[in-house]
Formats: sequence, structure tokens, C-alpha cells
Amino acid sequence: MTKLNLSADEVLTTTRAVRKRLDFDRPVEMSVIEECLNIALQAPTGSNGQAWHFVVVTDQDKKDKIAALYQKAFAAYEESPVQPTKLHGDDPSMKETQERVLGSAQYLAANMARAPALLIPCCTGRIDTPNLPAIALSSMLGSIVPAVWSFMLAARERGLGTCLTTLHLNYEKEVAELLGIPDDISQIALTPIAYTKGTDFKVAPRKPLEGVLHTNNW
Repeated sequence: MTKLNLSADEVLTTTRAVRKRLDFDRPVEMSVIEECLNIALQAPTGSNGQAWHFVVVTDQDKKDKIAALYQKAFAAYEESPVQPTKLHGDDPSMKETQERVLGSAQYLAANMARAPALLIPCCTGRIDTPNLPAIALSSMLGSIVPAVWSFMLAARERGLGTCLTTLHLNYEKEVAELLGIPDDISQIALTPIAYTKGTDFKVAPRKPLEGVLHTNNW
């Protein structure tokens, strides 16, 4: 494993959701995953609770079963109103970009089981508790999502690709039973982990800041 020696700005602006450029044929060392997770543990966490857990799946049979559930959820997602090509309808310039996003998402869904490792970040407590106050939900997610992003940034620096997905959560109970995750633990996401084909990722096209910046008033 060789670090890319990216600057802070470079790693922040070129850490992409990698799908088609994941190298499914190159093994990923557990030691590198653990190195990235140790960096993730330095992320901020509410009240220093550190109520996070990270499930790494490398067993092929379990990856196959998780991928099958993911594909089932993806089929429903393709028909949903939040499917990429159904967004940004008011901006024709986004059409080609959104079609590429859908194509790469379809590729990942079809190949999820081929990833050398899958990471499922979790947090203590149930985020689906009925009538959970917004502040509690925000605190719980705010205490795990930064750690996930830190993991993804650390992975990028080490030539690994990741992609934060959530569709498997439609079958969270089934995945929990498969992996022995306790009932009082919430799964937050699923990301494949693989070395990337090339490391020359670029800044992504984004709509300008002025369209989403609000100073003092909306």
C-alpha cells in the first residue's frame, strides 16, 4: 500500500463515489482497512459518546447474500422518484451527468458482491424509534456520519475506492440476522471497499454556491 500524498484540499475535493472504477480483482489487506478505521475513530462524536461500530464483511457467502438484498432494493429504487435521471428536471444541462450516475449505480448494484470487502457502519440505539426527537436523530447521525466520511477520505489517500450507499437498509433486519448485529444497533450505510483503477479522480461538477448560500436570511 502506497499513500498518494494528496493535500487536504485534494483529498476533500476528489474523494468520489467510486463504482465503475473499483478493482474487484485486487485483494484489499485488512490491515489497510483497519488503518483507515483508526483514522475514522478520530472523527467528532456527540458528547464524546463514541457509540459507533464498524462491521467489515469479507466472507464471500455473506457478501453474496447482502448483495442480493441490495439488488432487490435497487430494483425498487430504479422506479422511485429519487432515481438520478428523475432529479434536476428543471436543468437540462444535468441530464447527461444524471444518466452517468444511474449507469454507474446500476453497475455497482450488479457487482456489489465482487468487492473485496463491505463496510457497514453502525451506531448504538435505534434511529427508527417512533417519535424520536429531531435533535436525537441529528445527534445520532452526526456522531457516525463524520466517521464514515473520514474513513472514505483515508481510503482515498491509500488508493482505495468507496461509495456510501443506503439501499440495503430496506432489508436491515435481514442483514442484521445474517451478521449477528444486535437489535439495539442501527446500521447507517453500506460501502464497498476496493482498490481503484487509477487514482486520477477529479473535482466533480456541482451547481454554483450562490444558488444554495443563504446569509442572514433564506
